[in-house]
Amino acid sequence: MYPVELTIPMAKDLTAHGFTGLTSADEVNAALSATEGTALLVVNSVCGCAAANARPGAKFAALNEKKPDHLYTVFAGVDQEATATAREHLLPYPPSSPAIGLFKDGKLVHFLERHHIEGRSAEIIAENLKMAFDRYC
Repeated sequence: MYPVELTIPMAKDLTAHGFTGLTSADEVNAALSATEGTALLVVNSVCGCAAANARPGAKFAALNEKKPDHLYTVFAGVDQEATATAREHLLPYPPSSPAIGLFKDGKLVHFLERHHIEGRSAEIIAENLKMAFDRYC
């Protein structure tokens, strides 16, 4: 677990751009089990690829004309219960942080694991997400 004080600026990097931070299992279940609509979930992280690629990529993608109805985030290493529950919704993929999942009508339809994020620019990640938004949103 990371000290919350250390991660506040990293969490605000998304919440200041319209993402809702989920901090409990109940919040995650309510958000991701919705039977109508679309939701993007970013599993935020302290690691450098979250700052350099994942968070900026998710923010750029959220500017797309077609975008999810809801934008959510959990913070790995901080929101332990929320992250564990989010990872249940991301199965069959193994735990990964950072990670980005798109849900439609309560089902995971698109997923970027850490190995899809690490080493790729924010622009490439955003383009990947925009293509998913155009298809599912």
